[in-house]
Amino acid sequence: MIAAVSSLDPRTPIIVGAGQVTYRRGTDPGGPLDLMVEAARLAAADAGAGGDALLARADSVAVVDVFSWPTPDPGALLGDALGLAPRETVRTVVGGNGPIALLGDLATRIAAGDLDVALLAGGEVVSRFRAAMSGGEPTGWPIQPDGTSPTRVIGHDRPPSHDAELAAGLAVPVNYYPLFEHVLRHAAGRTTAEQQAWIGSWWSRYSDVAAAHPQGWERDAVDATTVATPSPGNRPISDPYLKSMVANITVDQGAALLVTSVGAAEAAGVPRDRWVFVHATAGAADHWFVGERDRLDRSPAIAAAGRALFAHAGTGPGDIGLVDLYSCFPCAVQIGANELGLAVDGRDPLTVTGGLHYFGGPANDYVTHAIATLVERVRERPDERALSSAVGWYMTKHGLALLSGRPPATPYAHLDVQDEVDRGPRREIAVGATGAWTVETYTALHDREGAPGIGTVVARHEDGRRAFARSDDRATLERLLASEPIGGPVELDGDGGFAL
Repeated sequence: MIAAVSSLDPRTPIIVGAGQVTYRRGTDPGGPLDLMVEAARLAAADAGAGGDALLARADSVAVVDVFSWPTPDPGALLGDALGLAPRETVRTVVGGNGPIALLGDLATRIAAGDLDVALLAGGEVVSRFRAAMSGGEPTGWPIQPDGTSPTRVIGHDRPPSHDAELAAGLAVPVNYYPLFEHVLRHAAGRTTAEQQAWIGSWWSRYSDVAAAHPQGWERDAVDATTVATPSPGNRPISDPYLKSMVANITVDQGAALLVTSVGAAEAAGVPRDRWVFVHATAGAADHWFVGERDRLDRSPAIAAAGRALFAHAGTGPGDIGLVDLYSCFPCAVQIGANELGLAVDGRDPLTVTGGLHYFGGPANDYVTHAIATLVERVRERPDERALSSAVGWYMTKHGLALLSGRPPATPYAHLDVQDEVDRGPRREIAVGATGAWTVETYTALHDREGAPGIGTVVARHEDGRRAFARSDDRATLERLLASEPIGGPVELDGDGGFAL
């Protein structure tokens, strides 16, 4: 039985409109602002009757941090371009968890009566940005004067890497995530080649989903062998990952959500079948530096957020019919699924878009696309519960959102589980470590010709400390990649180097 509209709390937060745009190779996307304007108008149209009126009265214009257009207050420019007069503009800090952090913030304020209507948007034009990097900002993109700032900034950030991690060659996601993958691989009893084949067996299903998605970046599905086999177009990136296994940031995509209260949607005449209820959101960060975490194949933050989300909604993983887990790298899906009690078996790819490689990974904004797609799916299957996850930095910052076409049994809440996560065990990072240690995990960054250039080892001491080391010695790298080093001895030289 569907609850009558009149029985709902008018402050219940809902998503009534979702818009997505993709400009593939050979098309002119303009700039990120152009994509966000187009996506916002599509979101208003998607809401049906009353959508344009709701957009026009948006109290808040909230934008996910834009990698390719680092202007301080993109919400102000978006509002101006749409002819809006919001009471506030909002921006997130850097991180792929930004869309859920924004959704949680806006839904909380709607539920509290502080907002009626909000526009959440993001957009990236990375192709033109990369082409212009050597010559400064892309011409024609709006800029703002020094000192400009939004009304509010959502999230807290700081440098994501410990000095010891940086010294060992760890500076970007493609350096870190392979470390997690190797731990998972070793625990599963697979060789590197077997892990690559296993990834291919289910990552190819992501390509199937992306090829069927109207906004997917890649239009052709690929088979498992192609995913798992090195080739000129699928070169090794950072062991064990090949190019087809990592997020593709060089995309031009934008997305927007129209978030409102039940009362505002009802007053505007938005049809009931356009409403998607935000049941709950949750979030926390794992110990900030990777080296401080107790285990590299676990995320206490995802586990705690999942427990809180399911308990609040009176549901469990077995009740989730639609899922999109953050998929910047295969290990992110595995860790997220393990912590949430979902199965990674290759049959269900745990995505509705096709993931950050095949659908596209527009910097911090991928999850806006995931939620927009879930909104479409929930309308088709309103009795299903839908779950989206988000990740920032190096499996560091996390967010979860639970949606449904049916009203929540318990009023919406954002669940912050940071205190619980902070109480978990924390390892000491050793600097200048020497002597015999044990390899915990490793990777090797490859050059554009596919040759390993820098190897990184994460080592554990019998006293529980963790250390990082690197080597560019060819013979050492060959031994690192030809053997199974995990669990074996490694000699640290005190200057950040290692020998096997």
